[in-house]
Amino acid sequence: MVDPRTPLLEVRNLHTEFPIGSQLRRRNVVQAVNDVSFDLQRGETLGLVGESGSGKSTLARTIIGLDHPVSGSIKLDGAELVGASAKARRETVRRMQMVFQDPIASLNPRLTAEDSVSEAWRVNPGTVKRGQWHNRAVELLERVGLNPDHAKRYPHQFSGGQRQRIGIARALALDPELIICDEAVSALDVSVQAQILNLLTDLRRDFNLTYLFIAHDLSVVRHLSDQTLVMYLGAVMETGESESVFTSPRHPYTRALLSAVPAVRPWDGPPRERILLSGDLPSAINPPTGCPFRTRCWKATQLCADERPELAVADGTEQLLACHFPEPVAEAQEVSHT
Repeated sequence: MVDPRTPLLEVRNLHTEFPIGSQLRRRNVVQAVNDVSFDLQRGETLGLVGESGSGKSTLARTIIGLDHPVSGSIKLDGAELVGASAKARRETVRRMQMVFQDPIASLNPRLTAEDSVSEAWRVNPGTVKRGQWHNRAVELLERVGLNPDHAKRYPHQFSGGQRQRIGIARALALDPELIICDEAVSALDVSVQAQILNLLTDLRRDFNLTYLFIAHDLSVVRHLSDQTLVMYLGAVMETGESESVFTSPRHPYTRALLSAVPAVRPWDGPPRERILLSGDLPSAINPPTGCPFRTRCWKATQLCADERPELAVADGTEQLLACHFPEPVAEAQEVSHT
């Protein structure tokens, strides 16, 4: 019996890389995920943020099994997924589902909304009796806010927000415990984003779900997440309770990200400091030595080039960060909410 205090998802020292070149000449690799570790407790939402190319989506795809790690550990409810047999992994992964960024590409254009939902039961026999597929699919579509009369429509007959609702209904079909949302609202209009976020919040409560929520919009992450994890070049820079990370960022990279978020009332109070990072994100083929952020960090010294900082508890807070020279505990910063 699994200890109820055991995190639903445990990731330890996860490495995912992709070889470059042909089968015979693989001289380089892209280090997409580099030594990532975190825990996700039942019923919580972990927000995953970082620039494009920081490894967020690869981390999500590795956890769900679409990409394969070269080393590390992924445990769901204490059951190891890395290296598990195909049968054992299939049984465990059924408890994890994913909502993708592009609601058009993620849906089969040849399948109706009802068929997209019931496809999960077709490939997982015995989950729902075939005679109940129609009623159960319509029930799920209705639960995510779609008209049950539209169950026989095809993806091109829906709006972007409606297509994403179909994707969410499909994710719910196997009664998962964990749903990974990979930029699930970034392709939608702002008003539709708010509707989908409210839907995800309601579903979390009603179905006792746990979310790994990936987004570029930091205000969305703060609104939805209990914990926040900041990635840069495949590595974890800082993680902790969302309110602490957003009001008192300790890593220079986190501070730079938050400085770009528009203030809700810019006319109230003194102007906020805007931190402009120099240069571009380094190549994941040839990452910097030591701290991966050092080439763009204004606090970097030779120590940052020589030694990679370990992810450890920051003094004065409960946040974990990988930095030799963390920022002091700051006063609360205002970040806009969606």
